[in-house]
Amino acid sequence: MIDLTGRVVLVTGAGGGIGQATARTLARSGATVLLHDVTLKATKALRQELGDRVHSFAADLSDAAATQRLWEGALGLHGRIDVLVNNAGTYPPAPLDGSLDDWTGVWDLSLKVNLLAPAVLCRAAVRSFADQDGGGVIINLASRAAFRGEDPEYWHYAAAKAGVVAMTRTIARHYGRAGVTAFAVAPGYVDTALNKVFAETVGVQVAAEQTSLGEVAQPQDIANVVVFLASGLAKHATGTTIDVNGASYVR
Repeated sequence: MIDLTGRVVLVTGAGGGIGQATARTLARSGATVLLHDVTLKATKALRQELGDRVHSFAADLSDAAATQRLWEGALGLHGRIDVLVNNAGTYPPAPLDGSLDDWTGVWDLSLKVNLLAPAVLCRAAVRSFADQDGGGVIINLASRAAFRGEDPEYWHYAAAKAGVVAMTRTIARHYGRAGVTAFAVAPGYVDTALNKVFAETVGVQVAAEQTSLGEVAQPQDIANVVVFLASGLAKHATGTTIDVNGASYVR
């Protein structure tokens, strides 16, 4: 079992399916976990479940200044963060037959939450990790959509996640000697509330049939990969994007 005792990990979007599974797995591995979501209520039950080594923070990631304050508050709690997990995301539709203002409004929100907020936190992490013993690990949740593209109403999501991949590679290339390693994890369809509309209108089985396993990924499948990367055991894989999509898209 991976032992993360003594490591402090910030997980954004910890109230969602992947975030909860990741936080639980990190805590079971001994880490001190800093939970983030847009409200404290979203992580209240999880914090109570996981106990004293878990703390909650709230911030609206569509606000860059609030995102920066999230990092500062989380860092101040223990004086260090060892691992940043940029997991939070939003997935609103942007139909082509809507107004231009509505369409660009969705793009604006998506890019703020899915790309700019991770960038703000990565910037803060790189600066902090470079100044602390042992450096640190950045794990950015990307998506299969970054490589395969996404459904017609979600151009913005694919574009943002492609940006996350490019950002992760850039960080890995330039800050390794400062003690920073960076990875992207690119899930396909995961059985979470984020995919509720698809599940209700198209059906989970359709997504399952696209995989070579005949089943869709569960949040725990993503959490397992994140926790392995958080361990530091894959240092020389820095810059890598790990696909977790059941071979529904093979690069």
